[in-house]
Amino acid sequence: MKSCPCESGRPYAECCEPLIRGERRAETAEQLMRSRYAAYVNVETDYIFETTHPAHRKGYDHEGTRRWAEGAEWEGLEIVAAEGGPDDGEGRVEFIARFREKGLKKVHHELAEFKKEEGRWYFTDGKGVPQKPLASAKVGRNDPCTCGSGKKYKKCCGI
Repeated sequence: MKSCPCESGRPYAECCEPLIRGERRAETAEQLMRSRYAAYVNVETDYIFETTHPAHRKGYDHEGTRRWAEGAEWEGLEIVAAEGGPDDGEGRVEFIARFREKGLKKVHHELAEFKKEEGRWYFTDGKGVPQKPLASAKVGRNDPCTCGSGKKYKKCCGI
């Protein structure tokens, strides 16, 4: 059974796929965030649009979103922190998405805002989280990678 790209450890058919297919709704802001990531991985861009709050859809670029989702090689999602449970009306999820674009490793670190209306969670806004400055200007080949992957620099961004 295919593992879910959101890295929940659950099968895709039991995790994010039912949300993307409209068979059930996300119960938490984190579930919505994970399903949106899975939608990017599977180029389900209609879901990305539909789960964006209606007040924040102006200027949404359907074609650009599709091209970006198709062109990226998605490598993983890490949830740093999450707020917004089944009984909440607002939530925040800090996450790190790792991907390759045109062969280059990229890291997207964001603090995403969510709002729940009429029993449905929506993405409202996201702000990039600035990378922490390096304590040392020089990174050794065997030092932990500065992107936060947990790998050695030489096996990650130092390639």
